[in-house]
Amino acid sequence: MADTDRRAPTSDADFTAATNRSLLSRLYTGTGAFEIVGRRRMWFMITTALVLISLASIGIRGFTLGIEFEGGTQISFPKTGEVSTSEVESTYADAMGEDPQSVQTAGSGASQTVQIRTETLDAQQLIKVTDVLSDEFGLAPNDVSSSDVSSTWGGEITEKALIALAVFLVLVTIYIAIRFDKEMAVAAIAALFFDIATTAGIYSLVGFEVTPATVIGFLAILGFSLYDTVVVFDKVEENVRGVLHTSRRTYAEQANLAVNQTLMRSINTTVISVLPVLSLMVIAVWVLGVGTLKDLGLVQMVGVVTGTFSSIFLATPLLATLKERRKDIGSHTRKVLARRSEREARSVPATDDVAPAVGGTTTLTKTAPAPVRAQRSGSAPHAGARPSGKRRRKR
Repeated sequence: MADTDRRAPTSDADFTAATNRSLLSRLYTGTGAFEIVGRRRMWFMITTALVLISLASIGIRGFTLGIEFEGGTQISFPKTGEVSTSEVESTYADAMGEDPQSVQTAGSGASQTVQIRTETLDAQQLIKVTDVLSDEFGLAPNDVSSSDVSSTWGGEITEKALIALAVFLVLVTIYIAIRFDKEMAVAAIAALFFDIATTAGIYSLVGFEVTPATVIGFLAILGFSLYDTVVVFDKVEENVRGVLHTSRRTYAEQANLAVNQTLMRSINTTVISVLPVLSLMVIAVWVLGVGTLKDLGLVQMVGVVTGTFSSIFLATPLLATLKERRKDIGSHTRKVLARRSEREARSVPATDDVAPAVGGTTTLTKTAPAPVRAQRSGSAPHAGARPSGKRRRKR
């Protein structure tokens, strides 16, 4: 075997397209075969459409606010026999002339209760509702309890949450600008805005109830999104170090390679994060019947998925776009693409294997260089060619 056959790849010049590998192989090896940054326009259109739909739903439909935000009266009584929420709702509507805001069950087994949420009721209305429910479902008057909830508490929580969100965004911007650079800070904040808008939009579209637990969980997911974005950016910073001193790759191509190298890690982190949240929701809904746990788990599951999407398909493509607006990186990108086009036009083999992809970026994977064969024609060897002929290795 020739000495060149034994030589291990030592630089990014030894990367070629990995389109012949399976999907799982490309995911686990992070070979850069998934074109993400190169198709940035498509991802920008998708993310913009999602944000616009979310904002439109928030503006038109609004949110389904819980009793903590709107205020009202909550009536509870033990669930006996096969009482269904529809029966309770119809009984209340016949007695009061209007439907309740919501009827749901909480708890499990002998401790299971039925909870009715309505607008604020006065003393006479409460007595009337208590008598009707007691007669209809065979309850003692003392079994039916009620409590009034003021909307002031929910408003205070919302105000404090908005203040916490503003402080969080300011600190995040400062940290990323110091740790990385201003373009990365802008891209990270844009990803956070996408997470906020889409998570809130999903709650508005589907009609999930917004409770104080939802607000708390909403703040918690921002940390996950930021964490995943910083991990990708750290790999981008490593890959693009010294990229301006070589004409092999563009900034966008190196950023795309970084996304591929961290893609499987992002997927694993998302799965590991979602599974406990799903377990929390299952226990909350089918075992304990605790609505607070359900609300907390739901917003975290939605936030984790949107956070992973934004860190992969928005943050890094936006970063590459912002970087290419800089004079030095923009001119370097044009020089690399021009050199590549010139090689193709002259049909001269490149010293490094490059497979151009959609959007001017390249999918990359590391492969061992092919053995060099002797020149059979009388033409001069191309630049960078190794001497032909066999060499004996010293033992």
